[in-house]
Amino acid sequence: MSSAQFELSEPPTDAISALKFAPGSSTKLLVSSWDRNVYLYDIDDGKTGRLIRKYEHRAPVLDVCFGEDENEAFSAGLDWEVKKIDLQTGTQTTLSSHSAGVKSVVYSRATHTLFSASWDSTLHIHDVRSTPPKTPSTLPLPSKPFALSLTPTKLIVAMAARALHIYDLLSLTTLASLSSQPPPNTLEIEPWQRRESSLKFMTRAVAAMPNDAGYASSSIEGRVAVEWFDPSPESQARKYAFKCHRQPSPDNSGVDVVYPVNALAFHPVHGTFASGGGDGVVALWDGVAKRRIRQYQRFPASVAALAFSTDGKFLAVGVSPGFEDGKEDLTEGVVKVFVRELGESEAKGKGAK
Repeated sequence: MSSAQFELSEPPTDAISALKFAPGSSTKLLVSSWDRNVYLYDIDDGKTGRLIRKYEHRAPVLDVCFGEDENEAFSAGLDWEVKKIDLQTGTQTTLSSHSAGVKSVVYSRATHTLFSASWDSTLHIHDVRSTPPKTPSTLPLPSKPFALSLTPTKLIVAMAARALHIYDLLSLTTLASLSSQPPPNTLEIEPWQRRESSLKFMTRAVAAMPNDAGYASSSIEGRVAVEWFDPSPESQARKYAFKCHRQPSPDNSGVDVVYPVNALAFHPVHGTFASGGGDGVVALWDGVAKRRIRQYQRFPASVAALAFSTDGKFLAVGVSPGFEDGKEDLTEGVVKVFVRELGESEAKGKGAK
């Protein structure tokens, strides 16, 4: 391993579901896991990181995100609940309960709103600053949500059946703030755009561009699509998809083994993005120039989650078995979190050919 990359000590004991860096220049990192815990690390030492605290849950945790600052977090998982965690005291407060597992949580600092997406095909909208606490609004979705991503002005919801909804954040949060019916406090609002995924197979991840111009999505079939929000024909003509995370078959010459692209993350400064796959590979891409910038040395297991720090100086890589090899036993020591300190131009775009 390069000196710019280190492995966190005391990693989770079961598969990693999400990684998130704290806002601002903080070096704190949250990791959620199927081992029913959320982990808070500080990576400031640049060697092994430091586990600050673990926050136990009743069931596997599927997602986690920071809130307003580095002392507040939100989690969601297979206990069907959306929780607020005070990272200093460890106090957990249930904000809402879905009627199935909760796959994703994202927090908008622009609107002080938390969104949770559940396999019950609903989105809960929480105004976390209201006092007394307000009943969350419920937005019915046409199918199961698989991934959420936020820009300063939009919420992207990627779902089953190749459906993708883009909501205007201001309209959504304004309507939610005016709605005060008893639970489930259902909202009826049309998305700003309804789209069908450019990818033929199930969506695994979605990530919004930091300049609010568009998004990338990935599928279980080794492909990534890059699209722009602007509905004009000129802008829509720019969208494209490409193959990635494929490895030559050891048994069959000339045939590729196709892996799911589990994770996507945009660099907050350069606007390039990283993809992580079931093949244990992380690659950096320039989505505008349609070029791969670099590919890192293969990790010891499937890449489950990726995150850039808010200042773009670090890339965190969560590695855990994705069982792509057909083996269903979790061997000890393969769940790891790596943190890479990026060189100044390491994630910079290359420009068009």
